Amino acid sequence: MVSLNKVMLIGNVGSDPEMRFTPSGSPVTSFRIATNRVFNTLDGEKKQETDWFTVITWNKLAEQCNQFLNKGKLVYVEGRLHTRSWDGPDGQKHFRTEVIAIRVTFLDRSSAPGSSEDRPDEIEGSDDGGDMPFMG
Repeated sequence: MVSLNKVMLIGNVGSDPEMRFTPSGSPVTSFRIATNRVFNTLDGEKKQETDWFTVITWNKLAEQCNQFLNKGKLVYVEGRLHTRSWDGPDGQKHFRTEVIAIRVTFLDRSSAPGSSEDRPDEIEGSDDGGDMPFMG
């Protein structure tokens, strides 16, 4: 049976990336991006919706996103959706759907940190570090 799990997003980074390390030492960087959709209601009123996504990057991709991304930057993210669950301290089951990125393209060329020779325009990496980065 054939299946596909692929997501492509273009949006603004909503918070500075946060890098952590798994117990085995693999770097994991997470950040949030916002996408906007503008539409007209049946009454002709113009509305805007914002959707937020948590993006997880691993290894070299995690290091570069941590180094070159910051809040407000426009990025293209390609990866897969992953939903994880855990039991909270209150005994409730919690779920979180995240984007596990395999490619991040910086779309804000003029305002990205570093010189253009030092900064990659696009970075790719693996979609899994083999360890769970963190819970909660």
